[in-house]
Amino acid sequence: MELLSVIVPCFNEEASVSLFYEELDRQTQFLKDRDCTLELIYVDDGSRDKTAENVRKLAESDDRIRMVSFSRNFGKEAAMFAGLEKAKGDYVVIMDCDLQDPPELLEEMFKYIDEGYDSVATRRVTRKGEPPIRSFFARCFYRLMKKISSTEFVDGARDYRLMTRQMVNAILSMPEYNRFTKGIFGWVGFKTKWLEYENVQRVAGETKWSFWKLVSYSIEGIVAFSTKPLMIASAMGVFFCLLAFVMIIFTIVRKLVFGDPVSGWPSLVCIILLVSGIQFFCTGVLGQYLAKTYMEVKRRPLYVIKEEI
Repeated sequence: MELLSVIVPCFNEEASVSLFYEELDRQTQFLKDRDCTLELIYVDDGSRDKTAENVRKLAESDDRIRMVSFSRNFGKEAAMFAGLEKAKGDYVVIMDCDLQDPPELLEEMFKYIDEGYDSVATRRVTRKGEPPIRSFFARCFYRLMKKISSTEFVDGARDYRLMTRQMVNAILSMPEYNRFTKGIFGWVGFKTKWLEYENVQRVAGETKWSFWKLVSYSIEGIVAFSTKPLMIASAMGVFFCLLAFVMIIFTIVRKLVFGDPVSGWPSLVCIILLVSGIQFFCTGVLGQYLAKTYMEVKRRPLYVIKEEI
């Protein structure tokens, strides 16, 4: 028999754990017709509520349920990677516990897997319920990544994706510390089918992604999958060097021809502030890449397990 592994990262989702389990159980009855069994892997990302306790109760009544509990909050990226490492299935799917990833799409996903696709990914075509400013910057991020990265980035893409074992093994071969899974999915390639659906509201609880966390996450993606910012910083440095050379010649000629005394200190101050700001910006760009390199070479584990069922 085939095995489907469902990976569910959780952080303070005590109200959603049981609801997700019940809905997933209803929507995966079709697996019996294809001789496929199910394992459900909850990855507790250092929750401070009763998430782990609720999973234990479910596991007592259903031996298909497994749990990996972290010693602290390591982030969703680490939770997804841990789930992929623990998954034993011929097929693996990553789903959010809040039911924003509709389980009813699974049956359709398997149809495309049977047609020869290596993965079936999902993307939201609407962002109903999200703050407008968050939606605006999210769209800007995807447009930017399409221009500066050679890796495929799809607007509205979710982590909700059904994959074959071959693709999962390819992802596990990339144990990098600074992870941006949406980019990793595109980087490893494989034949992918995209399913579109309208945004679904959380069934319970509140989102753990603040605006600034999303900004930080987007910077992670830019640094991980593009070196264009470094090229832009270098180009700006060359441009201002040439501009400075031209202005030096202009100043000398003006002094020799017109005998113009030193003047225009306000404009000089503005120029100095502008150039200094650009220098600090370029230094910051370089610092981001250096910081990621620093974290990689330390070779720290992505997560630490406190408990495993």
